[in-house]
Amino acid sequence: MAKHIKLRSSSRRSSDFFKTVGLTLAAVAAVSLLVVVFLLFEFEKPTLVLGKEIKFLGGKVELPLQASDQKSGLSAITITLSQGEKKALLLEKMFPRQAWFKAAGPLSIKETVIIDAQKAGIKEGEAELTISVRDFSLMGLFKGNQTVQRLRVTMDTTPPKVTIAHAQRLLQNGGSAMAVYTISERPGRHGVLIDTAFFPGFPTGKENTYIAYFALPWDAKAPASTKVVGSDEAGNETVVPFVSSFKKEPDKRDAINVSEQFLQQKIPEFEEHYPEMQGSLLEKYLYVNRELRQSNARTIAKVCATPDPQQLWSDRFFRMAGSGRAGYADQRTYMYNGQAIDTQTHLGVDIASTERVGIRSANRGKVVFAEYLGIYGNMVIIDHGQGIFSLYSHLSNIDTKVGTLVEKDQPIGRSGTTGMAGGDHLHFSMLVHGIFVTPTQWWDQHWINVNIKSVLNEK
Repeated sequence: MAKHIKLRSSSRRSSDFFKTVGLTLAAVAAVSLLVVVFLLFEFEKPTLVLGKEIKFLGGKVELPLQASDQKSGLSAITITLSQGEKKALLLEKMFPRQAWFKAAGPLSIKETVIIDAQKAGIKEGEAELTISVRDFSLMGLFKGNQTVQRLRVTMDTTPPKVTIAHAQRLLQNGGSAMAVYTISERPGRHGVLIDTAFFPGFPTGKENTYIAYFALPWDAKAPASTKVVGSDEAGNETVVPFVSSFKKEPDKRDAINVSEQFLQQKIPEFEEHYPEMQGSLLEKYLYVNRELRQSNARTIAKVCATPDPQQLWSDRFFRMAGSGRAGYADQRTYMYNGQAIDTQTHLGVDIASTERVGIRSANRGKVVFAEYLGIYGNMVIIDHGQGIFSLYSHLSNIDTKVGTLVEKDQPIGRSGTTGMAGGDHLHFSMLVHGIFVTPTQWWDQHWINVNIKSVLNEK
């Protein structure tokens, strides 16, 4: 009897064990199911932010947008245009599913989409633009969570009237130029187009009148096309060509001797700022004169990409007192031990005076760069508005900071030998929308009177 009771007790414990295991497995399965449901059926909607307000459509209109979904990821972006019973799909961008139990699509996107409403066949008048983003959730009957923005827009397919009041007729490589024009209605994108290079225009202060400064690089050839382009807010564009003649500036060549002493003096300075350099002193020098020079050019172009829309300068730009040591567009051959090792172009004017002489702003403007930059050493760039910039480099010290509105002839630093400088001097450059131009025009009051002030009817 005792043995029988013992067997029953053992059987009960075994049964309880399997019940516990079963309950545990059921609990794990339930939790897993809840996790799967939470992951696949998350209910948080994606976000959608439009970069600008759109009220008109007709031609091609740029729409910057940002969308994000930090849970299941983005699955689709669609843009439709509707008018009455007519509905047209302008954009449909689908993202393929990449996973199931983690973000299946991109967590965020930031891009500019081109809306070409003319393809939609919508007539002039009121219409509705709908921008929609979805995520990879299985909510909404497996279609995902959706965020929608609806914009009431006016369809307008009539281009604006653009009239050129003045456009520079004589163009030269390294020269500055400008065009003044009127647009019959509030404009969208407008400016001067030289072949494929676009130079934006800015208000002059007179009704419907705009000015666009443009320039040809030092090595430019005669342009194939020169035109003023103007579009309205709906994206309708008008193109007006203007006739120009081209004068090629004569080549200027120079030779620079690179001595061993120069390398020993300068390379440690560059090593401090650019420790990634490798090789011999000469190899490091060539790295600075080639790769670093190109990187510096990209930085300067980026700094000059967003000019102040207002004209901050007035009359001629001051030239620092001193002797000129090197000119604009000097094509330099660099010699080492009697052998040519490199060729580069000098895109400014070198002016030498006394050591550590005070450097002053050439005209009124806003400081947009004030730090060390490669071959230029300590450098200041001033934005004078509407695409005009001045550059001061090789400074021993900088006495201003980014964001400062400096007046003409205000101290900004002292001359020096930083960067690729063999002796104390100022390297001064003028730029038009990031293109280095000859400073001599901007130093000349007569040139400014004839080419700018008289056109704008200024005294």
